[in-house]
Amino acid sequence: MKHTPRYAAPRLMLVAALALALTSCKGGSAQDADGAEADQQWLAQLDDGSDGKDWPAFGRTYGEQHYSPLNQINDGNVDQLGLAWSVDLPPGNPATGPIEVDGTVYLASGYSVVRAIDVETGKVKWTYDPRAPEASGIKLRQGWGSRGIAYWNHKVITATQDGRLIAIDEKTGKPVWTAETFGKDDPLFISGPPRVFDGKVIIGNGGSDESPVRGFVTAWDADTGKFLWKFYTVPGNPADGFEDNAMKMAAKTWSGDWWNYGGGGSVWNAITYDKANDQILIGTGNGAPWNHKIRSMGNGDNLFVCSIVALDAKTGKYKWHYQINPGESWDFNASMDMELADLEIDGKPRQVVMTAPKNGFFYVIDRKDGKLISAEPFVEVTWASKIDLKTGRPIEKPNVRYENGPVTFKPTPIGAHSWMPMAFSPKTGLTYIPAIDLQVTYDDTGITRENFKWSGGMGLSPGVGYSIGDAGKKITGWLVAWDPVAQKARWKIPMEVHLNGGIMATGGNLIFQGRPDGGFSAYNAETGKRLWNFDAKAGVVAPPITYRVKGKQYVTVVAGIGTSAGLFGPMFAKYGIDYRTQQRRVLTFALGAKGTLPPKTPYKPVAFDDPGYTPDTALGQKGERIFNVRCAVCHGTAAIGGGTAPDLRTSAIPSDPSAFASVVKDGALVPNGMPQFGEFTQADLAGLRQYIRSRAEVLRKGSQEDVAGSVMKPGD
Repeated sequence: MKHTPRYAAPRLMLVAALALALTSCKGGSAQDADGAEADQQWLAQLDDGSDGKDWPAFGRTYGEQHYSPLNQINDGNVDQLGLAWSVDLPPGNPATGPIEVDGTVYLASGYSVVRAIDVETGKVKWTYDPRAPEASGIKLRQGWGSRGIAYWNHKVITATQDGRLIAIDEKTGKPVWTAETFGKDDPLFISGPPRVFDGKVIIGNGGSDESPVRGFVTAWDADTGKFLWKFYTVPGNPADGFEDNAMKMAAKTWSGDWWNYGGGGSVWNAITYDKANDQILIGTGNGAPWNHKIRSMGNGDNLFVCSIVALDAKTGKYKWHYQINPGESWDFNASMDMELADLEIDGKPRQVVMTAPKNGFFYVIDRKDGKLISAEPFVEVTWASKIDLKTGRPIEKPNVRYENGPVTFKPTPIGAHSWMPMAFSPKTGLTYIPAIDLQVTYDDTGITRENFKWSGGMGLSPGVGYSIGDAGKKITGWLVAWDPVAQKARWKIPMEVHLNGGIMATGGNLIFQGRPDGGFSAYNAETGKRLWNFDAKAGVVAPPITYRVKGKQYVTVVAGIGTSAGLFGPMFAKYGIDYRTQQRRVLTFALGAKGTLPPKTPYKPVAFDDPGYTPDTALGQKGERIFNVRCAVCHGTAAIGGGTAPDLRTSAIPSDPSAFASVVKDGALVPNGMPQFGEFTQADLAGLRQYIRSRAEVLRKGSQEDVAGSVMKPGD
């Protein structure tokens, strides 16, 4: 595949390069000196030990700690924190991490629509829309837009659903360069934040739940968009040769003709730059398909699926790896954020990387060589008894690979921790985790390597049936303060729902986190006592940031429900979250501010009128199978919307065959983010309509099924 960047303004870059050269000459003006000092300021902010003036990257610094040393807002005065300003956002994914540099907040909501907002006034300075839905084709069928953006040398860098990496001028909002990170027809998409390091920007992609992809990351020159290097995470067909010795080594851990059945290892989220060792750490995703028996005949560890892999930052060459789940079979990927720290363990200083991946164990790993230091469960874990510290491998429970029929255990494919980032505070020495407590049942009865087929068109294809539920529990999540040295919880707070927001820790002895119920709270970082709560009038799952402008500390978070949270409509129904009516806002707080928000209008779903509806069980079941594979990930389990996309039970479109075909088959709403399914037959459309209309009928009759539990079976 060729990597050919499209240069939007080569003349502008030439002028910029000349200007940079001139400022480096002796005898530059005072203004030149000020500019050079400003350049050093933003660059210095990326170091883990920086003063916290700005928040220029997804995790603030290279080490991804989601920690700021700022303490003007602290545990003694946080009760005086108030709303300074808010900016309303249009429909689209609001679950995204903002950044801030030199008095301007930048964020990418929806499908990577980037906005620049002046911190002091709350006014939008510019908006850039890359028109990603129109460019995405079938790539629009997975993902919801970007979870975050990056900053380098006066450029805001965003990645789009269709695979573009775009650098935008911080002042004008105009593209400086654009690069295509994968081919137009590749069954891939981007939802994770790009990361910057040493003049480079690195990005991965997703797709391992839908296609037999080979995961990879690519690195690009952050100033010009020039392609630098690429690293694959799983091997391809040996007949084609191996790209490097790492792939040759990895191929020995796969069995059968794996290249015809799958792959995986997508790097869709976790990327961390270890400046001290000049290496990039990537967290890889699940196998494709999940079922190890199909993917690799049930044999082999399948490197580098579900692993942390260290790469030389300059060349992209393999250095070391640690595999979280050998022979992964449950979507227990290692794509949750990885945070760097220097800890004293057994009386010795250690450079470590910490992660709380989906499988429920908290890992502390030596980042110099990838050796496991410790691993303990931070939630209830029933799939494995422990992690063997000598081998680094989990001790699995019987039948955990569903080899002898259905099996139920904790945690689930959602994970004990999802993409919402945890935070590490060097001040308290604790890591704060938005943990999840649910259980799953797996069953691959009737699914074999011989009869397995990919759904095609980026439809979910795990190769195993599964269901996720809360079993009527009142607590399905936790806010956990975890001691990474002692490997135990110092305190934890129960949450009535899972998928609570990303976390930020501060030098003011505070941690901040939002919740789907609309609360945005500050807690004492040492005790867990809640000290402040703001009613955001909308769910908050995005990670907050803090920074200082002209001596004043601010806190910013984006409110609104998006990404995979919308899948769990039944669990969120009690909060009245609706795609069409929920508010999406950028909220910024400061001490003594007195801003207010308009009241939230209560929402209760009302089924559309459908006087012509007639039950048809067989047709509805056909539609349910299609819905689970193609639609549920956005429109919600059992067609109960959770805020990511419209609740179809309340839309009149399914009652009209022509209108339904126009939207679903012809793509009338692609610019709004609704994918086109041009391959659907009239029978497919009829089945889908029947299923949705049947779910509306349940709502119309007021069945309790609409507010109980949550179950999904995309493996059907």
